[in-house]
Amino acid sequence: MSARIETDVLVIGSGPAGGGAAALLARYGIKTMLVNKYGWVANTPRAHITNQRTMEVLRDLGLEKEVKLYATPNELMGENTICASVAGEEFGRIRTWGTDVRRRADYDESSPTAMCDLPQTYLEPILIGSSARDGAKLRFDTEYLSHTQDRNGVTARLRDGLSGEEFEVRAKYMIGADGANSRVVSDLDLPLEGEMGKSGSINILFECDLTKYVAHRPSVLYWVIQPGSDIGGLGIGVVRMVRPWNKWLAIWGYDVEQGPPDITEEFARKIVHNLIGDHDVPVKIESTSTWTVNDMYATTLQKGRVFAAGDAIHRHPPTNGLGSNTSIQDSFNLAWKIAMVLKGQADPSLLDTYTTERAPVAKQIVQRANKSLGDFPPIAVALGLPQAKSIDEMYANMAKRKEAGHEGEAQREALRKAIAGTDYVYNAHGVEMNQRYTSDAIVPDGSAAEVFADEELYHQASSRPGAPVPHVWVYRNGGHRISTKDLCGQGRFTILTGIGGDGWKDAAAAAKEKLGVEIDVHVIGTGQALEDQYGEFAAMRGTTDSGALLVRPDFHIAYRSDAISDSASEDLIAVMAQVLGRKRAPANGAARPVKAVAV
Repeated sequence: MSARIETDVLVIGSGPAGGGAAALLARYGIKTMLVNKYGWVANTPRAHITNQRTMEVLRDLGLEKEVKLYATPNELMGENTICASVAGEEFGRIRTWGTDVRRRADYDESSPTAMCDLPQTYLEPILIGSSARDGAKLRFDTEYLSHTQDRNGVTARLRDGLSGEEFEVRAKYMIGADGANSRVVSDLDLPLEGEMGKSGSINILFECDLTKYVAHRPSVLYWVIQPGSDIGGLGIGVVRMVRPWNKWLAIWGYDVEQGPPDITEEFARKIVHNLIGDHDVPVKIESTSTWTVNDMYATTLQKGRVFAAGDAIHRHPPTNGLGSNTSIQDSFNLAWKIAMVLKGQADPSLLDTYTTERAPVAKQIVQRANKSLGDFPPIAVALGLPQAKSIDEMYANMAKRKEAGHEGEAQREALRKAIAGTDYVYNAHGVEMNQRYTSDAIVPDGSAAEVFADEELYHQASSRPGAPVPHVWVYRNGGHRISTKDLCGQGRFTILTGIGGDGWKDAAAAAKEKLGVEIDVHVIGTGQALEDQYGEFAAMRGTTDSGALLVRPDFHIAYRSDAISDSASEDLIAVMAQVLGRKRAPANGAARPVKAVAV
């Protein structure tokens, strides 16, 4: 065994969670090493929906422009079509990912970023490139074997895939981001709830120019219903856009009880041609693979100095497009905490809040993604498929929707309702954006709990501690706009205040002197360097002009004060000490609480 390598943080896996963690830690100046047992990053597009919360993380990393170079923009994502084949008749459509004109404003109002479609084959190199540019050390063809840990660090045993040589890496902390079959999670024996392998699917990556069939109805997904197909399976497939409009992923289900079929190129080509509905169009098969639908999440995400993130702790189907997004957001929550502990700015107890804050998110998105699978059977019921006793009867039932009369009208109405029922699959903006944290790293202010109109479907902005800081546009001198999001982040704490809140600058300076943590302070209001021209900051902050929002590096509000007081410095020091795990704030609140508001 060769000499031991030393680093501050060892990251296992280069997917969205691992790549995100390495990029963030390196940006925060932490000595980081990332290993991946494969020769390069993802070789299939896998995850692709990139929601606004994730785009905010990428924007914080300075990667938004690079992402846009490779991503399919939001306006080309939305005409999800249910059909007999891509070239065949349609059963209906639903506008998705916020592209419905009635939802567009919800999305535009909630973030300075926009959703896009970025296949994992493009996302991972962007994250890896960022981490390498900022100093992270990367090793591919390097397999994690095991680890031990003690009070001072973690010793991981790894294998070089080229030489076969085993070696050790000594790190202060380790992050296991090694996917749904995580060896790290298994070694940690983290508690998992749920079930793996509920159903099976075949993925076929292929090239084919389908412009004439789809360019007029641009979408990410084309759902194909083919009961009694001569290729077997479950009779429902998906043609997913990878690159508009010449690279695609075909997905076809198989009976998991019987195991995956033998996927020859001839078989794969037949699946693809059937789903397209045009057997003459040229098709180039690039690769095939199989996967299973899982319904499992971890209830504890860490043990000692080792943490797990991404698909390792939330294993679910791709419905709702939550996988890579939640994975990157796991790392956004964890990276700043590790960085501040390693820099001596925070107590290691801060790291316990990773499980407290992110385990509920893991549970929520696994349950939502699996619940969404149940939103599709009503479409088959409306078409009369489960009720039929033969394939011929299935097609006869499907054809009734074209007929005049009561029966045809009732079926059309049922089909419209069934398709509309998938709204929570594609437009669950609240699931994507409404994360609320409750932990020792959040200082409650005694305000009333929020009441949501629909917590899953609609984003609801709030300045209540634990919520992400709301996005509004404010304006620099000269009229150039900047988002409140862009005033925060960058691995730093931030205070947003208004006229009369200049005293928070002195408080921030006192907190820095006492705790060694820098806090940016931005005064927003008339005649200030940042002006609230539309009054939106005043409307969202939930405080008086001199009050303050203390925002963590991951954009979540740690503390809210209704107004500044003579004890602002002492108050802020106590609050920061609690957030950083260095001591608890007084039980009755460290500062003047806000009034009961719901903003």
